[in-house]
Amino acid sequence: MLEIDIPGFGLVRLEYLVSDFTGTLSVDGVLLPGVKERLNKIAGFLKIHILTADTFGKAKEELNGINCEVLILQGEDLDFQKEEYVKKLGPEQVFAFGNGKNDRKMLKAARIGVAVSEAEGCSVDAIMAANIHVRSAADGLDLLLNPKRCKATLRF
Repeated sequence: MLEIDIPGFGLVRLEYLVSDFTGTLSVDGVLLPGVKERLNKIAGFLKIHILTADTFGKAKEELNGINCEVLILQGEDLDFQKEEYVKKLGPEQVFAFGNGKNDRKMLKAARIGVAVSEAEGCSVDAIMAANIHVRSAADGLDLLLNPKRCKATLRF
């Protein structure tokens, strides 16, 4: 669990990190440098769930050795599937991480939603649904490893 008391935003009690894979933690299906180490550190205090359509078919292989659950999503309603997954976990306990249009509902539902811009870009819809926008997966994961960064960004 991670607790952050953010003035004007409220007390945040996180139990889960729910993240997209393709374009968020990876580029062209390859996990980005430094992500594995950060995720394993975060797994020490949050349960990690990776939800992905796995566009490149590499997610399970790339996430091997990371303490997380991986769910490969099927169908055309990925945005609703991701949102429902967050709702079942309890959205007030979720820190969500994504870059695609199909991540927007998940980012909006989560207590804290983070839109990530990597080489594959970030959907404007994801940015508009998020609480925070970061320039890289490493920067976004570092928000959890250095929670005062969330406090500085979200306080009002």
